[in-house]
Amino acid sequence: MASREDIEKLDVEVTADPSSARALLLMLKALVLPLMSLIDELRADLKAREAEIAELKTVVFGQRSERKKRSERLPRPPVDPTETAARQRAGQRKRQANRRTKKELPTEDEEHPVPERCPSCGGQGPFSELPPEVSFQDEYVPARIIRRRHVRFKSVCGCGHILSGSAPARVGECAQYGPRLHSHAVVSKCSDAMPLNRLAKRFARAGVPMARSTLTDLFHRVADLVRPLHERLLELIAEAEHVNADETSQPVMDVDKCRRGFMWTFIASPIVAYVFSPTRSGKTAERVLGDSTGVLQVDGYTGYNHVTTPDKRVRAGCLAHTRRYFHKARDACPAEVEHVLELVRELYRVEYDAATRGITGTPEHLALRRLKSKPLMDEWKPWLEELKPQHAPKSPMGKAVRYALNQWDTLVKFLDDPKIRLDNNVSESALRIVALGRDNFRWVGHNQAGENLAVLQTLVSTCTASGVNPEDYLADVLLRVDTHPANRIDELLPMNWTPAA
Repeated sequence: MASREDIEKLDVEVTADPSSARALLLMLKALVLPLMSLIDELRADLKAREAEIAELKTVVFGQRSERKKRSERLPRPPVDPTETAARQRAGQRKRQANRRTKKELPTEDEEHPVPERCPSCGGQGPFSELPPEVSFQDEYVPARIIRRRHVRFKSVCGCGHILSGSAPARVGECAQYGPRLHSHAVVSKCSDAMPLNRLAKRFARAGVPMARSTLTDLFHRVADLVRPLHERLLELIAEAEHVNADETSQPVMDVDKCRRGFMWTFIASPIVAYVFSPTRSGKTAERVLGDSTGVLQVDGYTGYNHVTTPDKRVRAGCLAHTRRYFHKARDACPAEVEHVLELVRELYRVEYDAATRGITGTPEHLALRRLKSKPLMDEWKPWLEELKPQHAPKSPMGKAVRYALNQWDTLVKFLDDPKIRLDNNVSESALRIVALGRDNFRWVGHNQAGENLAVLQTLVSTCTASGVNPEDYLADVLLRVDTHPANRIDELLPMNWTPAA
């Protein structure tokens, strides 16, 4: 390529010679073409930076939700009468369940006697009694901590043998605090994302000063006791046919500053399992799933490649991640993005229709997908391929189109299996409590603390998914797990748990 110095050395009079003029034009062409390519690259990079800035402004100042503004939403389709009836029946069942729950609340009577003197005539009776008026009022009773005094009676037999009452059940040897207090500390952190120092303040208001370090010891003691249950749940995850997985960062305390650890979630309903890892390496997924077969539904992260091979698990994609890429390009290409968003809405309408009919996960659901969803996907891919060369790879629309095409084989897996979801939102929902805890208690003290958090988060979340009160569950299991037969450990898992008599 000709340099600037070569151009400056050229004499204007030389250009009168046709051969010299041709040489000059070739030199200028060789100079201009790379400059034009550079300009195109800079423009594409500038558009990408502008899109990033617009996205950051939306995060800071705008609407975070991907839902449309109310003024932009399309008119709702006509409501099916059977769908309305199904919704009404579901709402009625929920109201009836709420009424039953309120009736089962402990009831305390508070009597309001009539005055001793009549305010009208001043008479002091006797008065004729009428049927009392009864009303109800739900009231909050502040939590309290009690000190339970265990008295073991002893006797001596004539033979000299000393008889004594049974020893109180304890969480670990010589534990000062009871199982219910242990479980309350765990659930407060793992279900409510409450830092233990705030829980210590709550206990202080209840009249029991308790240091944060004491609560930390209780938390880790529980994790050590129930670790076999966590390991068994991970084994069941590997045995499951359909698994959803995702990961998010979890800061870990270090010498100078926090370093990044990661919390992974693996879901096989009703099991919601968590695994802590110091890195985002795909070895974590490989350690949990091993050589198991079935379906793994994840996003486009390459860390799952080792467990989604032809002889292992089939990889299913996430339509929500794909949609999110297009949503980010909405300001740059509103017409194209609106077309994609409407297509995705139609796909979800099919799923909602199946849920309304009560056929989710059945062969009828698969037939409905192939009838309504498959034509939509068949129309979408050629449209994406036609759109691909029209947008630079670094532009928001270019990223969205390329992500969709690169993930296409995984995105259409739901057309072959009715139990595969359209998206991986169930995993993202499971990680919300991790993100909330990350905002509240910020970090874990070390890798072992992260592993303990994953163990307890697994049991608490699986209890919630199974409709079990996690405080009742942990308070009971903590006293049984040490003596329970190892070959019957499944009896203590949250979805199989029955309280001890």
